[in-house]
Amino acid sequence: MNILLSPLAILLLFGLLVGMGFHVLREYERAVIFRWGRLARGLIGGNGPGVVVIIPVIDKLVRVSLRTVTMDVPPQDVITKDNVSVKVNAVIYFRVVDPQRAVVEVEDYLYATSMMAQTTLRSVLGQSQLDDLLSKREEINAELQRIIDQQTEPWGVKVSAVEVKNVDLPQEMQRAIAKQAEAERERRSKVIHAEGEFQAAQRLTDAAQVMSQNPIALQLRYLQTLVEIAAEKNSTTIFPVPIDIISPLLKSLTKKDEGSVG
Repeated sequence: MNILLSPLAILLLFGLLVGMGFHVLREYERAVIFRWGRLARGLIGGNGPGVVVIIPVIDKLVRVSLRTVTMDVPPQDVITKDNVSVKVNAVIYFRVVDPQRAVVEVEDYLYATSMMAQTTLRSVLGQSQLDDLLSKREEINAELQRIIDQQTEPWGVKVSAVEVKNVDLPQEMQRAIAKQAEAERERRSKVIHAEGEFQAAQRLTDAAQVMSQNPIALQLRYLQTLVEIAAEKNSTTIFPVPIDIISPLLKSLTKKDEGSVG
């Protein structure tokens, strides 16, 4: 009985070892294989994707995903260049472009990339003004992406984008910014009102010049004013006086004023 069991046990053990040598890698996965501690390729299928066959016990296979990873950078306390304390968080997008370096050059590329993003976020934002942090978000994102990508390149990690999500300001700073915005809106309102008054005065001056050169235009304007007044419902009685009658009186008054000044 023991003689029959021994070959069966050996056959089962052999089947188990062979099964351990077969690995199926998805399209977005690659294998990093170590044979006796050195980098190697699979006996069948190379490093994937698809079916990869390795030597059980002797080979060790590490799976690496090539998909883009979206990682939240925890909120960081940052003191800006103009000494304002803010709390900033961000999101980073990256992926592995060289699986071998991602496994060999760094112990945990996910953790290392997260730490690099946090330190870079504090460093870059600490050199920026608060106004730049609020208004020049795209430039800061590009600078963060460039620096982090440069630091992770030896690990075979490509950083495609970094986005600053939220900037939490202290309450007193929020009130100061709100007052500044209100003052700016009031200033713009006064400027627009002043420009409107200037344009209206300019148009009135132009109209006066046209009417002084053409008395008929002044007479027509006079008649139009009478029509507008008469159209309103009021109890006022208006007796129109032709301008020709009062013109000599106006000229005589003008001459008297000039004589008294002289």
